[in-house]
This record gives sequence, structure tokens and C-alpha cells, in this order.
Amino acid sequence: MNWIFLLLAGVFETGFAVMLKKTEEFTRLWPTVAFAVLAIASFLCLNKSISGPAGIPVGTAYAVWTGIGAAGAMVFGMLHYGEPATAARIFFLSLLLVSVVGLKAVSTH
Repeated sequence: MNWIFLLLAGVFETGFAVMLKKTEEFTRLWPTVAFAVLAIASFLCLNKSISGPAGIPVGTAYAVWTGIGAAGAMVFGMLHYGEPATAARIFFLSLLLVSVVGLKAVSTH
């Protein structure tokens, strides 16, 4: 269950990273509200994933959380904001995703 919370935290992190751009320096109300809600949801899920006796180690959880969020924001930017989808960016994105999977594979929890 902890890994499900961690996955959700990463998805919410992607959402708040994307919404951050839409807030236009926190001058737009609804994107700012969405950013805040997604950020709170992300932190709550991250906290839930590391809590309890079966909690994921904080270093592993943080690395996976940021990896999911960074990868999600990068893919969203490529698909919706016209950010470059160069071979190098995709290669390093793939390394990031392999790292996330690797951390899950070697986790003892």
C-alpha cells in the first residue's frame, strides 16, 4: 500500500509542477488553487508512504517521488508546451525511469 501512496504522490507532484507554470507567478487564482491542492495532496501521500513500520525508507521515497514528478513534468512539457524532445533528453529521462524502477526493485519494504 505504501508504494501506491508513493505513486500517487508522484502523480500529484507532476500535477503541481505543471500547474506552477499556469499560475503565472501566482497571479492567476484558479491555477494557484489547483497548484496548492495538488501540492498538499502530494505531500500527504508522500508522508503516508514513509509512515508506519512498513514505511518506505525516506531516501528511497524521496528519490522515487522526485523522479516520477520530474519525468511526468518533462513528458507533459514535451507533449503540451512544445518543449524539445531530443534524443538526449529522452535518453536521460529513460535513465531516470530505470533508476525509479531499480529503487523499487532493491527496496526491502
